[in-house]
Order: sequence, then structure tokens, then C-alpha cells
Amino acid sequence: MPFARISLLEGKDANYVRTLADRIHQALVEGFDTPETDRFQAIHQHRPGELIYDENYMGGPRSGDYVLISITAGRPRPPKVKQAFYTRLVHLLGESPGVRPEDIMVIINTTQSDEWSFGSGRSIIKEE
Repeated sequence: MPFARISLLEGKDANYVRTLADRIHQALVEGFDTPETDRFQAIHQHRPGELIYDENYMGGPRSGDYVLISITAGRPRPPKVKQAFYTRLVHLLGESPGVRPEDIMVIINTTQSDEWSFGSGRSIIKEE
């Protein structure tokens, strides 16, 4: 169950933002071994000066359409799976809503199952 935080500069219309979120979820399902019903996203739109990034660092040049996608996953994925996800994500976001590959940055973090509580104050604890 990945959780995606999506950060971008404010100013995009609701359709753009929804399409961005839908395509990110589609890439997670198709390329990251995520069940279709496991969708948890938070979208953060920042005012100018609140999303700071190097326009040319490793993969630029970046524009004002820069999108930072931070994914927290409950289990690690093999490098091939992560690469398939990155490739699919760039393709889908390029098609719609039209984000350039240079403007897409992804960070994946993994956690242990006991670091999640899905409700009622309970965590999933695996016996060792």
C-alpha cells in the first residue's frame, strides 16, 4: 500500500491535478505491483518560493511544471520493478496531463509494517 505525496506549484486547474493523481496511481498499479484499490495520495500545491528545487540537477532542465512525487511503500521492490514504474510514470504523465520527463522527480521510501496504522490505533505487527 504505497502512499504518494504529490508536490507542484499552484496554478493548475482541477482537471490537471486530478489527471496527474490518476496517472500516478495508474503507474503504481501497472508498474509497482500495487492493487488498484490501494489508493492513498496527498496533493500539495505550493505558492512561488515554497517549492524549491535545482532546475539543472541530474536530469534537468526543470520548469515551473516540476512535480515531486514522494512514495512511502510498506515493502521494498526490486530495482527492475522500480525502473518499470519510473518508465511507465514518465510515459503516462507525458501523455496526459503533458508533464515533460525532466519535470518529474520521484523519491521512494520503504517502511516496516508496524510503522503503519490504517485505523483504530492498530498497526500490523508481524511476529518474528
